Amino acid sequence: MTRLRRGIMNGLISGLVLGLFFKLIEQFTKVKVYTLLLNVDYIPVLKLLIFPEWVEFFFHLIISVIIAVILLIISDRYRWEVEQVMFRSVLLSFIIGVLLYPTTALSTRTPAITSIEAIIYWLLGHVIYGCVLGFLMTRKQMIKKKPVTMFK
Repeated sequence: MTRLRRGIMNGLISGLVLGLFFKLIEQFTKVKVYTLLLNVDYIPVLKLLIFPEWVEFFFHLIISVIIAVILLIISDRYRWEVEQVMFRSVLLSFIIGVLLYPTTALSTRTPAITSIEAIIYWLLGHVIYGCVLGFLMTRKQMIKKKPVTMFK
């Protein structure tokens, strides 16, 4: 499978997992993290338009694929070890979550910026996204790697 195709698949799967996680959280807790994920109210031209949920989710998947492809290219280029890929994909995802959360203040549809519950779910979701993405990026190397044992 080509690098681009792998990146696209990794981004789609990771993005689907994040979307499903937030959808379930929102359904069970009424904390609007899924709404925040799909929110485009802060983008000047897009905020003037009303999109169906599937289009907003498609926008989310496009961003997820872009992140996955770029991260895969960088990790291949610099030959990151499995641990480096895992750590950096989780860290990058967490940072993206931190940077995007304040956009909730720009919409009346999303949680209050002061909602601790929303912040926790939001950042947890992004950590899960990073774990899934890191795992998908390294699954072949993880299978080949011999387990570390204390006794031989």
